[in-house]
Amino acid sequence: MDAGADRRTPERPVDLRMILPAVAAWAGAVLATRTPTVTALLSTAGVVGLGLLAHGVVPALRRRTPWVLLVLVLLVAAVVLGTLRAAMHRHGPVAELAAQRATVHSVAVVTSDLREVDGRFGGSVVFSATLRSMEARGEVVSGRTPVRVWVRGAAPRVEIGQTVDLVGRLAPPDDSSYTATVSASSIEGRSGGDPAWWWDGADRLREAVTASVAGRSADVAALVPALVHGDDHALSDELTEDFRTSGLTHLLAVSGTNLTLLVGAVLAVARPLGAGPRARIALAVLATVGFVLLARPEPSVVRAAVMGLVGVAGLSTGGRARGARCLAWAVVAVVLVDPWLSTSAGFLLSAVATGGIVLLAPVWRDALGRWMPRWAAEAVAVPASAQLACTAPVVALSGEVSLVAVVANLLVAPAVGPATVLGLAGGTVGLLWAPLGPVVGLATSVPAGWIVIVGQRAADLPGASATVGDGPVVVAVVLGVTVVLASTAHRVLRRRVATCAVVGATVLVVVAPLSPGWPPRGWVMVACDVGQGDATILRAGPGAAVVVDAGPDPGAVDRCLRDLAVRSVPVLVVTHDHADHVDGLDGVLEGREVSWLGAGPSRPALAGVAVRDLGVGDRWRAGDVSLTVLGPVTTPAEAPDDDSANDASIVLLAEVAGVRILLTGDVEPPAQKALHSAYPRLQVDVLKVPHHGSAHQDAAWLTGLGARWATVSAGSDNTYGHPAPQTLELLESHGTTVLRTDPGHDVAVVVRDGRLGGVVR
Repeated sequence: MDAGADRRTPERPVDLRMILPAVAAWAGAVLATRTPTVTALLSTAGVVGLGLLAHGVVPALRRRTPWVLLVLVLLVAAVVLGTLRAAMHRHGPVAELAAQRATVHSVAVVTSDLREVDGRFGGSVVFSATLRSMEARGEVVSGRTPVRVWVRGAAPRVEIGQTVDLVGRLAPPDDSSYTATVSASSIEGRSGGDPAWWWDGADRLREAVTASVAGRSADVAALVPALVHGDDHALSDELTEDFRTSGLTHLLAVSGTNLTLLVGAVLAVARPLGAGPRARIALAVLATVGFVLLARPEPSVVRAAVMGLVGVAGLSTGGRARGARCLAWAVVAVVLVDPWLSTSAGFLLSAVATGGIVLLAPVWRDALGRWMPRWAAEAVAVPASAQLACTAPVVALSGEVSLVAVVANLLVAPAVGPATVLGLAGGTVGLLWAPLGPVVGLATSVPAGWIVIVGQRAADLPGASATVGDGPVVVAVVLGVTVVLASTAHRVLRRRVATCAVVGATVLVVVAPLSPGWPPRGWVMVACDVGQGDATILRAGPGAAVVVDAGPDPGAVDRCLRDLAVRSVPVLVVTHDHADHVDGLDGVLEGREVSWLGAGPSRPALAGVAVRDLGVGDRWRAGDVSLTVLGPVTTPAEAPDDDSANDASIVLLAEVAGVRILLTGDVEPPAQKALHSAYPRLQVDVLKVPHHGSAHQDAAWLTGLGARWATVSAGSDNTYGHPAPQTLELLESHGTTVLRTDPGHDVAVVVRDGRLGGVVR
């Protein structure tokens, strides 16, 4: 587009008047759902009073009386409607019975898919339901009461839309969007309570989408259902982590993009067939309803449907000039209808991403369009603007910035649409004629495979993700940088040379980050961040390391070893057969030369891998590492069961570069006391704290080791309370410096200039 064209079609100014009223409604919904009713109403009255006072004092506000009144009216409306909805959940017969933890016999309708949850006391299944009638303590209650249902153990045979007989114990909810939580003891489908035909049709289409790509690679077969309707249960932990690092997580959840692609495909087919404007609007509405049924009418899906239509509505009412107004009214509608969405991180990201696309993408597209084809300019502008808009909220939520996110999103942008539309098409034709579905699925695998490759390769780049913290100062700085870039980037994008220079500089920062390199100079030991589990790496030489335990996730330990440039493992030791120590073994074995694997009494079954028995007194050397087995001191007569496996852990004394390191598995006080008796004069430089730093420790043994440094491997926000504050205080009070992985970092013990130290990544 040249300058002459710009003069012939001057762009109307962006209408931002509705932004503050929308923010007022949003704030009112947050206030209503997150604070007691009295607090919410009093706070609102105070804000309204201050607003009216300011209106009477400030001349600029007096000239905008209708706008000021709209701000205050939407604030009051959101608070009043939200508090009424919340009060209905907090009070009434069901809420009272929940407070009494009564057992109920009820008729309920399942309103969400079943989701498996791993908890501290085993697996559970959770889903949402609406109680239609209920009997408890001689009282019968009728109505439509939203509840969250928990089922311990195996999943019941129920599905969304089904009417069931539900027996369970009520409890107060942990989320004010529900009236109660039900711990179910019995769930049975009612006669004649099968889901309606539209639910059956949506389920068959979901199954057909999965079947169309079933013959492809595991990552592609899992990604396509996530793109089409948000079902991400089959995604591997490795791919999920790679997408998070590369800034592509938004592709794995239902968003407005899914709906936009679906509606766009429907309209693209309808136009050549002669459908008029009204027919196309009707088709768009039907496509939206179908999308909500396919992806399930959960709050995140409803939010995605609303946001996905903003772009279409904005274009029909004036494009960018009125897009902000359209987005603002969409936000108002969402928070008034469902005030609990106002506190959803997904809603925040969806709103700001849509705002970025509406406000920035057209300007950036036109700037880039001066020197590249319009279709290419649009493919670049849309994901880049959405990514920039989401940067500050992502930092506030996670404390991280993905340095490769913009580039990764640009690379996958041309493939997202084809993969999504072809995935849906494969399911649709598969319903009509099953053999044809995999044929379309073969075509779907090309763009979907490209997305997988980009996500994995981008995550492998050094410096792909930077931890910056989530404090208010950091978020304010990132927000300021975002505003500056949003205001000035179009000037750079107009010029080919300047744009290429900026892209080149970004690549240099990503590939050669300014932060200190990893692994750190002089490292001898690294405790990998593998979540709630253990994986310890001992440097055996260039490109070689001894690995002790592998954590719960193959992808996490593989990532840690790749970051350390470990290509060969002369020794792999498994301390005991618990999932948080052995489930990641494939991540160590994949693509690396492993000489042998050692294990003690508690040992995993590994097909195709020779396991060497380890016993007290065994000694060997692997490169720069010398190892001695110190425990278990007492060998059990029978194979340890799950309860006794911790005290049957292999305990190793390692020496690397003159540093004595004690690796303790998960030994608990009985085994610790046995070690103390067997080795009363044992002194070490570094201690791998047993059992993720739990509170169950033998204090005399722990502090008598004389360790100057200690590592604790535990998962961020784990439900076990690891590491225990009293254990940390005990170690630190005796002069031990503790390095922890639970903040989400690998930690290393290093030797530099003959001195022992620690480095946190």
